[in-house]
Amino acid sequence: MNRPRLFLVTPPEFVTSDLAAKLEQAFAGGDIACVLIYMPGAATKDIQDAAQILVPVIQEGGAAALVYRDTQAAGRSGADGVHVDSSLEDVKLAVESFQPDRIVGTGGTKLKHDAMELAETGVDYIFFGKLDLDEREKAHDRTLSGATWWAELFETPCVAMAGNSLETLEDVAATSADFIAVKDVVWNSDGDISTVVAAANRILEEHPFPEVE
Repeated sequence: MNRPRLFLVTPPEFVTSDLAAKLEQAFAGGDIACVLIYMPGAATKDIQDAAQILVPVIQEGGAAALVYRDTQAAGRSGADGVHVDSSLEDVKLAVESFQPDRIVGTGGTKLKHDAMELAETGVDYIFFGKLDLDEREKAHDRTLSGATWWAELFETPCVAMAGNSLETLEDVAATSADFIAVKDVVWNSDGDISTVVAAANRILEEHPFPEVE
């Protein structure tokens, strides 16, 4: 697929059965590449319990199921990978433990040098944007500039965090990031989530990657 793909991030707190139903709605709306089970601060048991229910739903929808930071919960739940942004050493350990069979992603850095150092560990993607910040209507300028810089110069895929409205996808897709992360715009929808995902995919289809000469 020669255009950016959706990367869903779950709310930080949720009722697992409700989220499972919402995920099924989301997949009915079209292409989703990954879903990050994002439960910062939760205990390993709680993350594992949630992941054991959510991972099969995500995988049946055709997406990769990733767990935030907790490598133990990711491994035991059968997730496709883990997102680790706690430290460079933690990222190195995750790469050693999970690859090549599973995905390891990282990000959240402010400095270009740090992003390059993380990529050298062999991670599968670099994430631009802060997962723990309240979302604005538009993507953060630092996210847009970082993703644009990365997509132009490096082979490691990158993810760019969008804002909390569909309109923001235009600007984020223009960075040529491989994946566009969305959170509140999906989960806070008043209507059928599938219509939001379908609309997001229509926008991304209008932003194919530049032809490589």
